[in-house]
Amino acid sequence: MFSRRAHAACGVNDMEEYNDYLRVCEEAVRAGARVVQDWIGRTETREKGPADLVTQADLASQETVRRVVLGAFPNHCLLGEEQEQSEPEKGTGTFCLKGPKGASHKRRLSPFPAEYRWIVDPLDGTTNFVHGVPHYCVSLALERNGELLVGAVYDPMLDECFTAATGQGARLGGRAIHASGVSKLSEALAAVGFPPGVRSDSPDLRMFLEMIPRCQAIRRTGSAALNLCYLAAGRFDLFWSFSTHIWDVAAGVLILREAGGCVTSPDGGPFHLEEADFLAAANPELLAQLREIAATITE
Repeated sequence: MFSRRAHAACGVNDMEEYNDYLRVCEEAVRAGARVVQDWIGRTETREKGPADLVTQADLASQETVRRVVLGAFPNHCLLGEEQEQSEPEKGTGTFCLKGPKGASHKRRLSPFPAEYRWIVDPLDGTTNFVHGVPHYCVSLALERNGELLVGAVYDPMLDECFTAATGQGARLGGRAIHASGVSKLSEALAAVGFPPGVRSDSPDLRMFLEMIPRCQAIRRTGSAALNLCYLAAGRFDLFWSFSTHIWDVAAGVLILREAGGCVTSPDGGPFHLEEADFLAAANPELLAQLREIAATITE
């Protein structure tokens, strides 16, 4: 269910439009995941950078998602993680990033003339997948002029599909989900993500060391999208990252917000999708505590 305030802000026509988008979004992530599963045990890998892997499964999943999305909405464009060209492909509506991939790369996005942009991570948790760890997903979101409209994250190993549409709440398998009510750090189960080739002086690691004695426990799962969804479902209570990309978090951020959770930039300001670094918590009380600690790391 969603609130009257959200319903008022999201008109009936918008709701119907978003539901159409969400149906395609869920269809696309499930289709991509089926392709990923077909590659279990027979995929080859190559490196995008130190300790950063890409497989045929990533590439095949992204192509499948692209066909589903642009088959339904040919005037939209799609931003995916596993693309190498710097210009849009003719007739495909597909765009990617300019320049070599790297930590600052996410802040140099190529122009997107289409009003609607789909953002896909075709295999979030590639390293888990390569090593046979059953924790990975396909993540997809739609944004319009910077506003997230719908998102879906599908975990094929557990057959769990997290979804959200603006103003309509977040769901897992069709049932409403909500962030937890935990308000004390000492009772919080936190999630953390580290970038490939993390350095000993990185803010991610420094924050991790600061949080170890303060939280009940900390988990590193290897999937930013699923971390955000677990936060939305009340499984985790906190999550932070200073090294994510737009495709890692677009769907998960919307799902978390629609589940009642909070997300800000590391300095406590509004979260910016194009920069993607964030602090996330189940509620404002936890977020305030997380922000206070982050301020000592990022100042």
